[in-house]
Amino acid sequence: MSVELPFAPVDAIIRRNAGSLRVSADAAEALATRIQSHGASLAVDAAESATDDGRKTLMAADFGVQQVVDREQLELPVAPIDRIARLEIDDSYRVSTDARIALADILEEYADNVAAAAVTLANHANRRTVQADDIETYFSLFE
Repeated sequence: MSVELPFAPVDAIIRRNAGSLRVSADAAEALATRIQSHGASLAVDAAESATDDGRKTLMAADFGVQQVVDREQLELPVAPIDRIARLEIDDSYRVSTDARIALADILEEYADNVAAAAVTLANHANRRTVQADDIETYFSLFE
């Protein structure tokens, strides 16, 4: 599976949590891969919800979102989020704009949580750089 999400916005999310720590390119790549996997999984669940309601269009509510944030507030770009949502669902599904924004918001919060934990792990290891190992350690501990 290729990574659809550009690394730059993921790097920015890690940096906003990192304070004075540096961020390795590998850390951004590792987190982007995890974000993509999580997003595809959420889209599968959303597609099941839409199907249960007799729809072929994923809506924000299918992701458990009642109020969609303003697109401009998000770091993650919406176009790759659309591609991520379609990775593991049937091509006959459509993804509404609100659903894309809702998924981007969910994934950004997810990324913030992982990044904050990775920063804690880097600090605990007395390093000045957040590395891919910090991202992977988080997932080995909490998933």
